[in-house]
Amino acid sequence: MKKKFVVVTGGVISGIGKGILSASIARVMKECGVEVNTLKIDPYLNLDAGTMNPNQHGEVFVTEDGYEADLDLGHYERFLGKNMRRENNMTAGQVFKTIIDKERDGEFLGATVQMVPHVTDEIKSRIKSVPGELIMIEIGGTVGDIEGEIFLEAVRELSVEEGPENFLFIHVTYVPYLRVTNEFKTKPTQQSVQLLRRIGIQPQMIAVRSEKPIEENELGKIALFGGVDRQMVYNLPDSENVYDVPFIVYSYGIHRKIAAWLSIEIEERFDWNYPRSFLPARIALIGKYLGTDDAYKSISESITLCGASKPEVIDSQCFEDMTEEQIKSELRKYDGIIIPGGFGKRGIEGKISVIKAAREEDTPILGICLGMQLMVIEFARNVAEYEGANSTEFDPSTPYPVIDIMEEQKKIMKLGGTMRLGAQETPIEKNTVLFEAYNEPLVYERHRHRYEVNLDRFPELFRMPGEIDVKKLSISSKATFVEAIELPEKNFFVGIQYHPEFRSKVGKPNPVFELFVKRVIEKRRNQ
Repeated sequence: MKKKFVVVTGGVISGIGKGILSASIARVMKECGVEVNTLKIDPYLNLDAGTMNPNQHGEVFVTEDGYEADLDLGHYERFLGKNMRRENNMTAGQVFKTIIDKERDGEFLGATVQMVPHVTDEIKSRIKSVPGELIMIEIGGTVGDIEGEIFLEAVRELSVEEGPENFLFIHVTYVPYLRVTNEFKTKPTQQSVQLLRRIGIQPQMIAVRSEKPIEENELGKIALFGGVDRQMVYNLPDSENVYDVPFIVYSYGIHRKIAAWLSIEIEERFDWNYPRSFLPARIALIGKYLGTDDAYKSISESITLCGASKPEVIDSQCFEDMTEEQIKSELRKYDGIIIPGGFGKRGIEGKISVIKAAREEDTPILGICLGMQLMVIEFARNVAEYEGANSTEFDPSTPYPVIDIMEEQKKIMKLGGTMRLGAQETPIEKNTVLFEAYNEPLVYERHRHRYEVNLDRFPELFRMPGEIDVKKLSISSKATFVEAIELPEKNFFVGIQYHPEFRSKVGKPNPVFELFVKRVIEKRRNQ
């Protein structure tokens, strides 16, 4: 059977949910028995998302094979329930680098290397290499963006070469509501579709995003001016729960329209198990990237997939000017605390102060990556009394470098794609809080870090499970370096070097978050 493609483009403005819609359609088609895969195309010149600022671009999602990707791949993983790989993302930087490398190697046999056909051929080759029966392709940005034009041209060419009967184009657009005149304005959408048609692409389906439901009159106008059958125009107003979207897609019968257009046989079934209500747990996420709501997306989604309310992100720097009692008073508003990963010195002391307060107040706390390292620093300073203990990332001359750069990282000068990345073997010690979460001795968790616990120099700070010494941190996971620490005497005081949030999926959140949320709920009920 010939491979089929659904191409999702965006219009009017970015950030209107192309990724969520693409992931939702992919999940519904998967439920209907179709072998689905996804491809996110990012028109930026970066090779990957690894060096991007979370304040501007949102979180960097790490795949099983160690690829640093746009956060949309996180949506695909959670919705589809399958691991994404580097083949599921393409950037303009990757394409252009490959073209230049081939030209330098003489692979073009002296030809004048051009955008068409050389760049478009490379894009088409990458698209065709993605395995699967049905490939969902999301093109980032909006129609009209100069950097995205070459990708639109490539998929236009591919649709001609592979046959239009094997391609379906969905244009996701936004219709604003003008409160001054109390009416929806469809003109931007009409013009967006016109831009797409000028490129040579006629969408077969239009998904209209809006704040609230749009009336039939406006949808009919969009169909008429867009040259699309009215039955192929769907309104998708804002939803409080993004996990409702696959159900909405299914209830609209979008999967049947796609299957009919592409001549795909489907089984009419849909089993979508996701949290529909949330326990009122108050969880504080002490972060430093507050420029966008997406900076800690996978952590936030992991908590909601456990059935708890979305955590509240608090700027760690606000704690730096508080007294210890003020910090404790502020944290008593919450049932649990998360210290996420990050880079750089800004806001670090505020996080350390929060960790100290949580430890002394016995508030459930989970430290992730940098968060675990700061737990070690806090314990070294305030329990072991190592005054000035720190990480060499923040203070290269600290007298107690309890966190240091990994040995293999010391000779690396480049920043992009050079950290310890991807799934790594992670042994779990028995008789630990961590083992209670996983209930198995060996797991594979994803990493993204350069620094590690300096166990060789400071072994006196740590104990192994079963040892009773409240003056030491218990090691609950150790491979070539310390993977996790905990204080088993506490309600929940766990730090992990890896990123469990990247493996949470709908119906199967990471066990670490499940146990954390369980302890948080228990604490709230016992108050």
